[in-house]
Amino acid sequence: MHLGAATLAAIALSVPLTLVAAERIKDLASLQGVRNNQLVGYGLVVGLDGSGDQTTQAPFTSQSVINMLAQLGTTVNSVQGLQLKNVAAVMVTANLPPFARIGQQIDVTVSSMGNAKSLRGGTLVMTPLKGADGQIYAQAQGNLLVGGAGAASGGSKLVVNHLLAGRIAGGATVEREVPTALGQGPFVHYELAATDFGTAQRMVEAINRETAAGVAQALDGRVIRVIAPEEVNSRVAFLGRIENLEVRPTKSVAKVIINPRTGSVVMNQTVTIDSCAVAHGNLSVIVNTEQKVSQPNPLSPGQTVTTTQSEIDIKQGGGSLIHLKAGVSLAEVVKAINALGAGPQDLLSILQSMKAAGALRADLEII
Repeated sequence: MHLGAATLAAIALSVPLTLVAAERIKDLASLQGVRNNQLVGYGLVVGLDGSGDQTTQAPFTSQSVINMLAQLGTTVNSVQGLQLKNVAAVMVTANLPPFARIGQQIDVTVSSMGNAKSLRGGTLVMTPLKGADGQIYAQAQGNLLVGGAGAASGGSKLVVNHLLAGRIAGGATVEREVPTALGQGPFVHYELAATDFGTAQRMVEAINRETAAGVAQALDGRVIRVIAPEEVNSRVAFLGRIENLEVRPTKSVAKVIINPRTGSVVMNQTVTIDSCAVAHGNLSVIVNTEQKVSQPNPLSPGQTVTTTQSEIDIKQGGGSLIHLKAGVSLAEVVKAINALGAGPQDLLSILQSMKAAGALRADLEII
């Protein structure tokens, strides 16, 4: 039996609702200036078992091999005649974590950019990774781990998972550091993941209760300024104590998230509706096409003729009308819509119509 998104939501919401659980400050907010930096590079993967790029369709692979060999002291005059079935051009990406030091190793992701069939078993040769400023911050190299498998023979092909992207654990070595300042002068600033004045105020109260009055101050609904010790070791210890404080966030704004590509609908517990009536009916169009062959009688002139005949049938499903009372909770909303027999895709249209009519007390976001 198949359960739609609305049915699953109704089952989940049948459990009694509890108060919002307390969360640590490190889960609610981040320290301003402490962030990752994205790195990217172009490289080659070698050692493939005949599953590399077809160089006639991806000439940049051959040119890259010639450039690499020239740097290693080997000269190739022309790309003509090169059949490099064991080499693939790839893009290498990585995240440089905050406070990374020279010599530290970071993970990299390697993705094919040509027409290779698989990167399984390949080795990434030394690839410089650059930041947004064009400077080299790391060097990547190593054996790929591809979490997939595949085989092809006689026109048949079987692939499990994805073969054109892999990962190298600790595959890059940091060559340049990014300066990261822990605050500005006597202050550090925490930034909430989402703007919420109530949560910001509760976070200020929790910090002041743990330290002293006036240590923390909310600048707006997202940024909290905190007075911290200026000596580095004391500041680190102070921040370690602050980020583990627990804060009970306020309830978020009522919101409905819709993904029309997958038919997913997610609603939080603060969604309610005004009084409204909802009707739902199904209209289906069925087209059947058949190929018919007309042949002449034996020993008579003529030829065989193939004709196509199509039949179109339109069916209108039985519609129904239900009344939804004002102020009901999300559980009643989903239960009522389920009573109409609406599937996930129907639920998308119903919620959009309710929002347009002003009956849905929630922000409707389509992703």
